[in-house]
Amino acid sequence: MLAAQFESFRDPAIMLVSVPMSLAGALLFFALDVVTVNIYTQIGLLALSGSIIRHGILLVEFANKLQERDGLECVQAMQKAAAQRLRPILMTTIATLAGMVPLPFAVGPGAESRFAIGLVLGAGMAIGTVFTLFVVPALYTVVAKDRRAPVTRPALPDAPSGEEQHA
Repeated sequence: MLAAQFESFRDPAIMLVSVPMSLAGALLFFALDVVTVNIYTQIGLLALSGSIIRHGILLVEFANKLQERDGLECVQAMQKAAAQRLRPILMTTIATLAGMVPLPFAVGPGAESRFAIGLVLGAGMAIGTVFTLFVVPALYTVVAKDRRAPVTRPALPDAPSGEEQHA
C-alpha cells in the first residue's frame, strides 16, 4: 500500500526500516522470559508496528515535500524535516507511553494480559522511537531519490543572421 501511495519502493523501505528495530526492542522481553507469546503480546506487536511506521511516514513525506517545494537537497530536506517533525513524534511517543504506564501495574482479573500488552507496546515504542529518530534520517540521506525540480536554463536570445547585420 505504501509503495502505491508514494509511487516508489524506496520511500516505504526507508519508512519500514525502524519497524524491525522496534520489534527487536519489544522481543527482548520475550528472550528474558518476562512475557510469553500470546494473543495479547501479538496485538501489542501489531499496534507497535502501526505506531512506529507513522513516525517514518512523518519524516519521509515531509522531507519529500521540502525537496519538491523548496528545492532542497536530500540532506538539507531531512535535516529540516527532522527538526520540524521531532516534536510531533515525541508527543505521540510520550502520549503512548503515558497510556501504557498503568498497564504493567494492573492487579486483579486480566492483569497478566494487560501487563503483557503494556510492556511490549511501551518498550517497543520507546526503543523504536530512538531508532526512528536516528536511522530513518541517515538512511534517507543515502537512499532517497532526489525530488528537486530539474533546473531549466533560460534560452539564449537568437543571434542575428548575416542578412540583418548588412541591412
